[in-house]
Amino acid sequence: MAEIKNRSAYFEYHIDEQYTAGIVLTGTEIKSLREGKASFNDAYCYFSAAGELFVKNFHISEYSHGTYANHDPLRERKLLLQKRELRKLQGRIKERGYTLVPLRLFINEKGLAKVVIGLAKGKKVHDKRESIKQREAEREIRRHYK
Repeated sequence: MAEIKNRSAYFEYHIDEQYTAGIVLTGTEIKSLREGKASFNDAYCYFSAAGELFVKNFHISEYSHGTYANHDPLRERKLLLQKRELRKLQGRIKERGYTLVPLRLFINEKGLAKVVIGLAKGKKVHDKRESIKQREAEREIRRHYK
């Protein structure tokens, strides 16, 4: 099964909480996801005026065998969470500095596409430098043990 990760999110943000949400897709979108043709570049989540959660700028490539019914690669897609979770997230988003970012997408054992979203706070430049130092140190340790 395909799993697509948003590696830049962990570099750009401190992830406080994670939630698993369903995602509303069309037929050609799910077929394209199963082929692993998706990208999280600049993707983010937002609440509509009606209180629904959407993911924006999540690119799912057009399905190669699709016809005239092929989907728009950058369309906004609705995320499905329980009302209690939506209300909690909406309250946290209003706090200064918090945002919702998609972290990874996977297809579960029932064949449904799920998105793991993270409640995140942006990192400062010195935090990013610290992340790079940690990554380099871990790489050096692994290289030494080989």
